Formats: sequence, C-alpha cells, structure tokens
Amino acid sequence: MLRSFLQRAALSFALSVASLAPAAAQVVPASPPATSADTIHKFENPAGVPAPVKQPWYKGKLVKAVAVPAVLIGYGAYTFNGGGFYTNQEANRDIHKLFPTFRTKADDILIFAPYAELGLVALAGVESRNDRINVGLVVLKSELIMLTTVFAVKHLSRETRPDGSDNLSFPSGHTAQAFLAASIVHNEFRDKSQWYGIGAYTIATSVAALRMINNKHWQSDVVAGAGFGILSAHLGYLTHRNRWGRKPRLPEGMSFTPTWQSGYAPGQASAFGGGPGLRFTWQPK
Repeated sequence: MLRSFLQRAALSFALSVASLAPAAAQVVPASPPATSADTIHKFENPAGVPAPVKQPWYKGKLVKAVAVPAVLIGYGAYTFNGGGFYTNQEANRDIHKLFPTFRTKADDILIFAPYAELGLVALAGVESRNDRINVGLVVLKSELIMLTTVFAVKHLSRETRPDGSDNLSFPSGHTAQAFLAASIVHNEFRDKSQWYGIGAYTIATSVAALRMINNKHWQSDVVAGAGFGILSAHLGYLTHRNRWGRKPRLPEGMSFTPTWQSGYAPGQASAFGGGPGLRFTWQPK
C-alpha cells in the first residue's frame, strides 16, 4: 500500500512539473527603451536628394578654358628665338619658297571679319546664347584683356620681326584679334551649328598665315597670338557675371497696381471725366 501510494505521488509531481515547464520557458520580449525623437537631423535632407558629386579639378571650367590656349602659348614660347624641332627660320624659309613675292593688306581687314559674321548671323535671325548687351560686354572685356596682355608681352619679349621693322613681333596682335573674335562667334552660335565657329576659325587661321606670308611674323608669333586671343575670350566669359535683359524686380514689399479714376469731384453728383492711374503700395518690414 505504501509503495503504491508513493508511486502515485511521484507520478502526480512529475506531471505537475511537466505542465509548468512550457510556461516557464516562454520569455516575454522586452520592449525597446523609449527614446526621444531625433530633432537634430530631421531637416538635414528631407527630400532625400543625393549629395552632389564633386568633379575632379581637371574637369573644372577654368581648366577647360585655359587648356588649348596654354598649349598654343607654350608652343609659341618653346619655338621662340629659334627653338624647337621646326624653327622659326626654317618655317619662314619654306613659306617664302612657296610665296616669294606675294604681299597683301587683306590681313588688316580680315581680323574683324569674324565680328562681321557675328553681326550678319544675328541679323539673319539666328538666336545667340546671350542677348546683344551681354555679347557687347563680353567683347569689350575680352578685347581689354587681349590688348593688355599682348602688348605687355610684346614689350617684354622685344623680338625682332622677320622684316626687321621693329622689335614687337611676339606675339602677333593681328592673330590674337582674329582668334578672339572667332572664339566669340563659336561660343555664341555653337548650340545652333558648329559651322559658324568653323568659318570664323578658318578666317582667323588665314590671318595668321598671311602675317607670315607678309614677312611680319614668325610661326611662334602667330601660334602664341592665337592662344592669347582664345584665352582672352574664354576669360571674358568666365568673369562675366552681369546678366542684362532681364525684367526688373522691385524690392520686397513694394508694388504698383493699375487703377481707374472715376472722376467724381467733391460736392458734385456727376462725373466730370475719369482716367487711368497707378497706385503705389509699400509695406516696410
């Protein structure tokens, strides 16, 4: 009897422990600790716009503007005073073998031919990148840069011309002027057609060739002159920040409103004639 009672008691205890084991094994997950709202970065980039990728320095506007002129001016300086693989004297000798007696004054006129092209294309109705006032401002600024740099280098280099007329040969002012004007044409109409720029640069190259044929410049002079002309035009555009031709904008809080005056005079019941007017409103802040 005692043994049977102990067996039943042990079995009952084991069943009780087994029924409590699953409940004990279940662990209630802890709730995350309450944290305050992030108010520091919520307005940092609300639209999720990716940050702009900074371009390398060699893709900048300044590098693109001075790359070609630097090569031309560098080559002119390298061949200056008889340097280089194909010297000034060798180039002058070969030119005058081809054109021994040819002389012309056309180079004095052709330096402004790209500007004539610029005006004719504009009069034909082709829209340029900038309005006429801005183009005029860029031209004036570029001309000032070109004249200052070219004549400063002329007086510093003191190179004798091939015909011996003076010591202001390097660089060529005629070539610089022609390539400056050609660069203006190219920049203003390149979005319409590349042929406008090709035509202008062809004229400028003809000026450079005629300066050597006329025995007024060495090859180093005209190559460097082309570089100075292109560089002056590029600097004129890069430093141009005024944008004329826009609608005027009034200061904040100021406005004009058209009105119509009814024409009633004090003490009169009938109108004596009205007219348009303009109401000025200003709300100072």
